[in-house]
Amino acid sequence: MHYGVNSAAARNLCLCHGCGLLSRVDPALDSACPRCGAPLHLRRPAALQRCWALLLAAIICYLPANLLPIMETSALTGVQRDTIMSGVVYLWNNDSWPLALVVFTASVLVPLLKILALLLLLCSVQWRWRWAPRQRTRLYRMIEVIGPWSMLDIFVVALMVALVQWQSLASIKAGPGAVAFGAVVVLTMLAAMSFDPRMIWDPLEENDEQ
Repeated sequence: MHYGVNSAAARNLCLCHGCGLLSRVDPALDSACPRCGAPLHLRRPAALQRCWALLLAAIICYLPANLLPIMETSALTGVQRDTIMSGVVYLWNNDSWPLALVVFTASVLVPLLKILALLLLLCSVQWRWRWAPRQRTRLYRMIEVIGPWSMLDIFVVALMVALVQWQSLASIKAGPGAVAFGAVVVLTMLAAMSFDPRMIWDPLEENDEQ
């Protein structure tokens, strides 16, 4: 199957990121959108390098996000510090296994799968792989869809802080793990936004030209 013949990049056509106008680009010159004046690029500038930097930062933050306390509860009986996994175990032991599965999936499994999926996409583009471009493009779209659902733990902590403080039963505050976890979610979302899925198809176009 030939992809390069009908590709927009082969015809020097691209969509404006500002207004969506389809325009022709001169690769030798700095082109601008004739309608809104935004710079035009066949591929996002430095997309690969920016995505690598954001993903590596997310990987660094992933360990403290799961090892450090995400919530600290102060009451008359003392101070309790809970990590994500300790919260999952607590819910499981108290017969709340559906909620435990939801928290584990959204807070541990989904961020890890997002990191691994982005790592796969980046390696495939970096090393110019040609296999399964459609499946890799669908994988990227899936990463974009599930991105906001990783914020479940942050929403739960914020809700519990508001409820407990309002009832004056105890004092709850977010722990350092919540900061690291929020950083992982934001960094993976930014990495996905920085990635240009059109780069997946570039090796196929080069193969067609040969």
